Amino acid sequence: MKPDSGYDLIVIGAGQGGGPLAGAFAREGKRVALVERAHVGGTCINEGCTPTKTMIASGRVAHMARRSADYGVESGSVAVDMTKVRERKRRIVTSFRGGSEKSLAAAGVELIRGSARLTGPRRVSVDGGADADHRTLKADIVVIDTGLTTATPQVDGLSDVPYLTSTSIMELGEVPDHLAILGGGYVGLEFAQLFRRLGSRVTVIQRSAQLLPREDADVAGGVRDILVEDGITVLLAAHATGVSSDGGGVRVEYTGGEERGESPGSVVASHLLIATGRTPNTSGLGLDAAAVVCDDRGFITVNERLETSAEGVYAIGDVNGGPAFTHISYDDFRILRTNLLGGGGASTAGRVLPYTVFTDPQLGRIGVSERDAEASGVAFKVARLPMTSVARALETGETRGFMKAIVDTQTGRILGAAVLGTEGGEIASLIQVAMMGDLHYGALRDAVFSHPTLAESLNNLFTAMDRQ
Repeated sequence: MKPDSGYDLIVIGAGQGGGPLAGAFAREGKRVALVERAHVGGTCINEGCTPTKTMIASGRVAHMARRSADYGVESGSVAVDMTKVRERKRRIVTSFRGGSEKSLAAAGVELIRGSARLTGPRRVSVDGGADADHRTLKADIVVIDTGLTTATPQVDGLSDVPYLTSTSIMELGEVPDHLAILGGGYVGLEFAQLFRRLGSRVTVIQRSAQLLPREDADVAGGVRDILVEDGITVLLAAHATGVSSDGGGVRVEYTGGEERGESPGSVVASHLLIATGRTPNTSGLGLDAAAVVCDDRGFITVNERLETSAEGVYAIGDVNGGPAFTHISYDDFRILRTNLLGGGGASTAGRVLPYTVFTDPQLGRIGVSERDAEASGVAFKVARLPMTSVARALETGETRGFMKAIVDTQTGRILGAAVLGTEGGEIASLIQVAMMGDLHYGALRDAVFSHPTLAESLNNLFTAMDRQ
């Protein structure tokens, strides 16, 4: 074992917060060790945003090819080569990962491959595997950015059948004949629509009474209508009770379902995807040895400055139990950079949470939902606009969905919005900018936007607000 090595900063996990933080410290002349057991870039580059959105782009091309006659363009039958879809995804992931590795190297970060474990206050042991040295490191500051992994639900028989995760499903070399998905959240629905467009039959089995349980009922209902229109079977309020092998596939037994009451049912599929949530990568980190406290779900507890219970130890990204989005992880990095390198007082207090569900059309969200506003007791009003009333959507043949905004009745300030429509994430971002500027909704109602653009739809949306 190599002797102790002293660093200014040790980062455990090269995710979208940890990697940039390591680079920022190194560029300031600090000695930095970044410990990573798998891939630089974290979930986002390797198993999340980059590969999924790359494959979703392939699915959209197949979808639009099948719709070509709607635009007066005749084309032949559509065939999907899954190995080429997979290869395109791999090339882009490799490119992104390589760019991150080069950036770290150029900054002077020491990248250590292996599994890290805290052995005491700001001390880290690294196990590099059978062919590598074990090392003991110490630092003034330790930052944990180990992310999440797929949670396995307690379903009888699951350990006895082959199943896919959000990572392994992207390595398939063929299109599943029939894909059953346990879970109707963001991940499950993106894969549901993707594989339907690639040619699979798809069944979504959702335990809750609606898809996307955190969304307003009308928004979740709109998403469901779109998926059903695309030919996806959606089973709501259906509780999976067991799985078993059935011929060359998997049988999923369930009880419930909107139209079945408590009656049992089953689905036989060629492939099964588990998309019921994710759990923090904190097991085996030796948190007790460093007096780092976790909550009852295993997430590391932090305050608004991302400090853990142990002095000099911080936790950023998904592992601290905050919203599991890349842009939140990156903002965690900015908070620590400001505080640790700039002597600032940045915190997560009042942080606005935008996110986009990359179904097609997208669901862009910013601020509070209508349900949140009702719970808060604030006086508010809601404006809605169907995408069939948006000129640009009509011209491009993308009229599914709607948008709605929540406004404070007393001040006229925008509290939140949901945009289920073509490029919904981009439209929601425009509303977010108005919220950041604390604008009255009338500023968007009366703004002069280029015609015909999707941004122009905000004129009509907020004009509708005046009629509430």
